[in-house]
Amino acid sequence: MNPIAGHLTAGVLTGFAGLHVAWGFGASMPATDRRELADLVAGSPELPGPIECFAVAGALAVAAALVADVAPLRRRVRQVGVIGVATALAGRSALGLLGRTGAIVPWTPSDRFTALDRRYYAPLCALLAVGALTTLRT
Repeated sequence: MNPIAGHLTAGVLTGFAGLHVAWGFGASMPATDRRELADLVAGSPELPGPIECFAVAGALAVAAALVADVAPLRRRVRQVGVIGVATALAGRSALGLLGRTGAIVPWTPSDRFTALDRRYYAPLCALLAVGALTTLRT
């Protein structure tokens, strides 16, 4: 178990959860407006709605709690949860690296998004998957 990697991973997941909450409330950061943000983070002309943003935020918050080991769960339940988090992140990474993120969204992502996905988002998901796995106890 690597506590530094686990804390860093949980912190990044928490930060992304916070961003999704802000987007759900209408923020456009780090872009200048919502249209640019939609292309930057979703590869679409419009952002998913607040419900979708809040759902992703909730999933990221649960993932962060599992990775940080702050939820009062039995050891085996947490292990299964962390493996699920790592599997989801690794799958997202693989799709992004292959330029196939469109397989999990109901739109065709823009070329700009696909390039950003391959260069930044997918490798970050891979790192987060590894970071999550480092929190497992043998």
